[in-house]
Amino acid sequence: MADLRLDEVGYWTEIKLSIIRDYSKAYAQILSRQRTIRDYAYIDGFAGAGTHISEATGKEIEGSPAIALRTQPPFPHYHFIDLDGSRAERLRQLAEGRHDVTVHEGDCNAILLTEVFPQYRYEDYRRALCLLDPYKLNPNWEVVQTAGQMKSIEIFLNFMIMDAKMNVLWDNPDAVPRAQLERMSAFWGDDSWRKVAYTVQPGLFGPVEEPVPRRALAVVQAYRRRLREVAGFPFVPEPMPMRNSKGAVVYYLLFASHNATGDKIARAVFNKYRDRGLVDGR
Repeated sequence: MADLRLDEVGYWTEIKLSIIRDYSKAYAQILSRQRTIRDYAYIDGFAGAGTHISEATGKEIEGSPAIALRTQPPFPHYHFIDLDGSRAERLRQLAEGRHDVTVHEGDCNAILLTEVFPQYRYEDYRRALCLLDPYKLNPNWEVVQTAGQMKSIEIFLNFMIMDAKMNVLWDNPDAVPRAQLERMSAFWGDDSWRKVAYTVQPGLFGPVEEPVPRRALAVVQAYRRRLREVAGFPFVPEPMPMRNSKGAVVYYLLFASHNATGDKIARAVFNKYRDRGLVDGR
């Protein structure tokens, strides 16, 4: 544990954490008053070590797990998942003495589908708020679609567009390594992202893929449509762009829900912080 280095995060991550803090509080307040709901939980699919180091101050700050554990009223249960054993152990230390926390060590794509999501079925009057906040293109589409089909799970999802632009959305799509193409397709659910990412124009010998990708925001908006039309979430507000100190969009934060009240609250929270994001989505 002494060798564990905490992630150093920029102000865009601190904005995201503020969004999660605000929404989690509202979510818990509403669910705690619903007499028909038997149980509800907070799920963090890429929980990390629980805390971070702020680039701005150099000080340790609360990550999403620590924020969730301080939410009032508290969630009846918390599920924290991380692939890294040292981070999972630090999460256990963070939750020491608490019987309302389960720390899962392993791939969240498998753990969510087999161990966590089945505990919060709509027909059992159970609900969950799930944060999917990876550093790379993740989770697999099956996880997102399952949450949408269950109708009981709201999600915040980090679309890591910088990873996509660096490793997949190249000027020459034929040069992208197969492993990167497969990774993007796993995130997207199929290879239809190619039709979104590149325009098709007539060439000398027939249609060809234009060598310049469309704007990143167009790809994210297409994913947003998939959340509605394929995963089945009725409510998916405009994604929240998060940028670094140079103005480049690092990722887009999306919210998806089956609940109109949750949608209204998420939109209000996004709007509260939206002017700190990149407006034009370049």
